[in-house]
Amino acid sequence: MGLFDSKTTTADGRELSRWEQRVEERSFVKDSADVISDGKFNLVMGATVAYGLVMNAIMVLYLSAPLYNALASMPSLYWVILIGYIVLGIAGSLIAQRSDNPLISFVGYNMLVLPLGVILALYVPAFNPAIVAKAIALTGFISLLMMGLGSAFPRLFLSMGRTLGITLLIGIFAELLSVFIFGYSGTFFDAIFAIVFSLYIGFDFARSQAFAKTVDNAVDSALDIYLDIIILFMRLLSILSKRN
Repeated sequence: MGLFDSKTTTADGRELSRWEQRVEERSFVKDSADVISDGKFNLVMGATVAYGLVMNAIMVLYLSAPLYNALASMPSLYWVILIGYIVLGIAGSLIAQRSDNPLISFVGYNMLVLPLGVILALYVPAFNPAIVAKAIALTGFISLLMMGLGSAFPRLFLSMGRTLGITLLIGIFAELLSVFIFGYSGTFFDAIFAIVFSLYIGFDFARSQAFAKTVDNAVDSALDIYLDIIILFMRLLSILSKRN
């Protein structure tokens, strides 16, 4: 998932957007032996994303009941879980993005995946299983579609980075204001974020193809795409539940 596309200027006066900066950084390879083929790069990235999703599914299936029982006896545990998720998620993302070692990046990836799995274990069981199944199917379809479009039209999606970043920041601020001031949390914001993160999947996939084809870059790119997919799933789950 890209952030706000700030600009920087090179020595020759050319402006680089945030995604161009990251492309330049990740395109630098200290050892040419680290480079793998395009096919292996996408395989590692896809397997890493799949690993995160499967781990989350397992955690939802087997941790939900114990977590609900623990919260029933100690409600304050919810805040420990939430704060722990935020701290570990941010730390994991930073570790993964800043490391050139794929094993360290994978550790950072797990620092995001596992705490988020705990959050999902508390969130998903609150919904009807039929709705959850629909949300999973729809998320899978949209994800594959957007990655296909990102591969077919990379320039189009890469040009969206700044717009998506601005839209995301405005959307987050507007939703928080709406919830805490007006008490509204309807499908409007869910729909906006579902659209934004659908486009982010295409954007992050297109961006991944511009990076140097290393295992570390594959893991880093997987983190972005994984987070896009999870947020899309949660928003679709909310939309489908409200419609029913």
